[in-house]
Amino acid sequence: MRFCALYSGSSGNSLFLEAGGVRLLVDAGVAGRAVGSALGQIGVSPDTIGAILVTHEHIDHIKGVGVLSRRYNIPVYANAKTWEAMQEQVGTIAPSCTRIFETDRDFYIKGLNVLPFKTPHDAAESVGFVFNCRGARISTMTDVGHVTGRLLSAVSDSDLLFIEANHDVDMLRAGSYPYLLKRRILGDNGHLSNEAAGKAVVKLFGQRMRNVMLGHLSRENNMEELALETVRCELRAQDIPDGEIAVSVAHRDRISELFNIEE
Repeated sequence: MRFCALYSGSSGNSLFLEAGGVRLLVDAGVAGRAVGSALGQIGVSPDTIGAILVTHEHIDHIKGVGVLSRRYNIPVYANAKTWEAMQEQVGTIAPSCTRIFETDRDFYIKGLNVLPFKTPHDAAESVGFVFNCRGARISTMTDVGHVTGRLLSAVSDSDLLFIEANHDVDMLRAGSYPYLLKRRILGDNGHLSNEAAGKAVVKLFGQRMRNVMLGHLSRENNMEELALETVRCELRAQDIPDGEIAVSVAHRDRISELFNIEE
């Protein structure tokens, strides 16, 4: 399995994954041309993408979905409520490229098994994804207001976990955002803080997970170094040495580390 965050942050999100004979995107929340350029940097042509999987209808996750689907005839996968919520923004998608999945029910794209699981977020029916192929497992979990036991169970035993570390709570509270927006982000259906992401990783430790990538960082209320250090401090507080789990950060405006997970 190959995995790379093309863009990740409050200004736009798109992830690349290749496994089981398919190349796909999780979301396309930046312009289609930007997605194509990022793919080119890892040696992937946009016309080889076989699917776009949509987590939810917010613009930072769907901005380029319609353009890419129409330009390259790429099937788009989303649950029924997300399709309804995003239809006006993504525009017309050819019936031959329309795929509707059921949340919490797995399906296959060629040799890749995909499980979309429900996440707590202020969207129609937001999801994360677990990808399984030949014994390898990668999970993506962003736009999560809070972490539950059900979510931890869904992503358990992942070789690589891509998890949201959206904000530092103190930076958010002291920042310039309006009160209602701060309350939304801090709410149970908002976004995950650095500290909450670290606590989730601690709970998942002891399984086979050895790679964690922090994503969806806020431009105004977080910093890469701060997110990394906060998560590492949570691990150290539980006597988990830095070398036991490799923690990295997905960049907001450029591609991030390319992972190769052995199948």
